[in-house]
Amino acid sequence: MTATTADRVPAPDEVVEPRQVTVVSRKVPVLLAVVTALFALLLGLRPREGDARFRLATPSDVVTLPDLVVPGTAAGWVCAAVMALLTVLAFVRVGRRRRVPSWVAMAFAVAFLVGFLAWAAAGSPSDIPAVRVVGGSVLLAVPIVFGALGGVIGERAGVVNIAIEGQLLAGAFCAAVAGSVTGSPWVGLLAAVVAGVLVGAVLGVFTITYKVNQVIVGVVLNVLVIGLTSFLYSQVLVPNAELNSTTRFSNIAIPGLSQIPVIGPSLFNQTVVVYLMYLAVPGVWFALYRTRWGLRLRAVGEHPKAADTVGIKVERTRYRALLVAGAIAGVGGAFYTVVSVSAFGKEMTAGAGFIALAAVIFGKWDPVKAALAALLFGFASNLEGALSIVGAPVPSQFMLMLPYVVTILAVAGLVGRSRAPAASGEPYVKE
Repeated sequence: MTATTADRVPAPDEVVEPRQVTVVSRKVPVLLAVVTALFALLLGLRPREGDARFRLATPSDVVTLPDLVVPGTAAGWVCAAVMALLTVLAFVRVGRRRRVPSWVAMAFAVAFLVGFLAWAAAGSPSDIPAVRVVGGSVLLAVPIVFGALGGVIGERAGVVNIAIEGQLLAGAFCAAVAGSVTGSPWVGLLAAVVAGVLVGAVLGVFTITYKVNQVIVGVVLNVLVIGLTSFLYSQVLVPNAELNSTTRFSNIAIPGLSQIPVIGPSLFNQTVVVYLMYLAVPGVWFALYRTRWGLRLRAVGEHPKAADTVGIKVERTRYRALLVAGAIAGVGGAFYTVVSVSAFGKEMTAGAGFIALAAVIFGKWDPVKAALAALLFGFASNLEGALSIVGAPVPSQFMLMLPYVVTILAVAGLVGRSRAPAASGEPYVKE
C-alpha cells in the first residue's frame, strides 16, 4: 500500500510546513441578515402610505436639482431587496473562505439608510433636507474624528489613550476661557491645543515613565478633568459670565465648491476647524505610513524590544506620539466652544471621547477608516433631527441611543475582525 502525503512520516531532518487554513468570520453576514430581517419586519408590520420627498437643492446652488419624490413603503421594499442580495453575496464570500469586501458593507448601509428614511418620511407634509442631514452629520462628527485620530496615534505607539474624553473636555474649557478673555477664537483654538497636550503629558508620565496601568490612568484622568472643569464652571464661569462668552469662527465658503449640489453647502461652507479636519485625516495617514517618524512609531507599537535594539528610543517616541495625539484631540475639544456654541457647559462632550475610542476599533487603527467610522457615528446622532422634521413614528429615545448601539456593535467586533497593535497597552521595560 502506498502511503498518502498526509500519512507519510517525515524524515528527521525534514522541515514540515504547517498547512495554512484561512478562517473567515461569519459575524458580518449574520449581522447583515439580522438587520435585513428586522427592516423587512418593520415594513411588513408598519407600512406607511404616501410619498417621501427629499430636498436636494439650496438657493445658493449653481445647478438646482429637483426634489426627489418616491413612494415611501415601496422604496423601502426595494432597498430591503438590495440589502438581501448583498447579504447573500456576503454569505457566498464567507462560504468560499473570502473576506467580505468593504464596498458590500458600504452599499448595504446606504440601502438601509435610504430605505429607512423613505419609510419614515412617507406621507409627511415636510421634506427631508439632504443638505442639512449631510452637513449636520459632518459637524457632529468633527470632535469624534479629532479624538479618533489622537487615539490612533497613541495606540499605534503602544499607549491606549482612554483619556480622549478628558482631552476633549479640557480643550473645550480652555478654548472658552481663552477665547472669551481675548475675544479671538484663534487664541481659544491654541489654548485647546495646549490643554490637550498637557493631558497627554500627564498620561505619558504615569503610563510611560512610571508604568502604571494605562486604562486606569486614562479613566482617572477623565474623572479628574470632569471634576475640575465642573468645579471651575460653577465657581468661576457662572459668577463671571464675561469669561464664558466666546467669539465663534464664521463659515468660509470655498468659491465654486460650495455651489455643488447637496455636498457643496455641507462640506465646503464650513469653519476653519472643519477644514482642519479635512487636512488632519490625510495628514495623519501620510505621517504614519509615509514618513520615518511614522515607521518608528509603528515599530514601537508592534515590537518595542526590536525597535530598541535598532536604536529607536521607545519612551521618547511614545511621549512624542502622546503629545501630538493630545494636540489633535484638543482641536476637537475647541470645536464645542469656538464653533458649535459660544459658551462652555458641564460635561458638554457627552461621551464623545468614548465614541472616538470605538471609532478607533471600528476603523481597525487606521486614520482614514477611523474617520469614516466617526462620520457614521455623527450621522447616527444627526438622524434624530432629520426624523423629527418629518414626524417619523420612531421614539426619540430610540434615536438617542442609536449612536451607542453602533458603538457597542463596533467594540464587540460584529462589524469585522480587528487586530490592535501587538504592544498596545503594554509598558516597555528595558532589560
